[in-house]
Amino acid sequence: MRLLYITDRKQFPGDEKSRERALLGKIAEAARCGVDFIQLREKGLPARDLETLARAARLATENRERTTALLINSRSDIAIACGAAGVHLPADDLLPSEVKNIWAKAGHPTRPLITISCHSADEVAHAASEGADFAVFAPVFGKKDAPHAIPPGLDGLREACRQKIPVLALGGVTLANARACLDAGAAGIAAIRLFQDNDIADVVRLLKT
Repeated sequence: MRLLYITDRKQFPGDEKSRERALLGKIAEAARCGVDFIQLREKGLPARDLETLARAARLATENRERTTALLINSRSDIAIACGAAGVHLPADDLLPSEVKNIWAKAGHPTRPLITISCHSADEVAHAASEGADFAVFAPVFGKKDAPHAIPPGLDGLREACRQKIPVLALGGVTLANARACLDAGAAGIAAIRLFQDNDIADVVRLLKT
């Protein structure tokens, strides 16, 4: 099971500095506990502040095994500048092929790791054809800020997982239903609150056993 922690500093209490400290602590915790990917998804920050935070997050993910890959939401330039492993692309963002061109033109010695948000099996198929590494399919079980929308559920996830790319399940995924996502074909899960609101060591242990 691959695990993707999506960050949201606004869920932590306190002022902006307190939230950033708490976020970096949670990122370091996730890296220590073997979370595979961390997506820095901090909307609303000016580019300079985002780059500063991304550099700190990059340091927080470093360990001897280097098993945790830091992904920057949308911003290839900041990902390159801070030494991140790659980017996560929202559904209406650049194509993975365009990101690879940006990476190559910057003279980066390695290819970027690219995950992309998808909301249908067709979008997952397109992500595969464009050379993305993982599709993040959402919202499987629903979205907190869209309570009346009908989620695709496990049937939608199962269809998405038939495409030629690993799929991570996002949206209402819990310890109780994560196994059902794997049974539907998901390569792993992505979450915000599941990681931010709990002891990550316990979450990883329960999910990976």
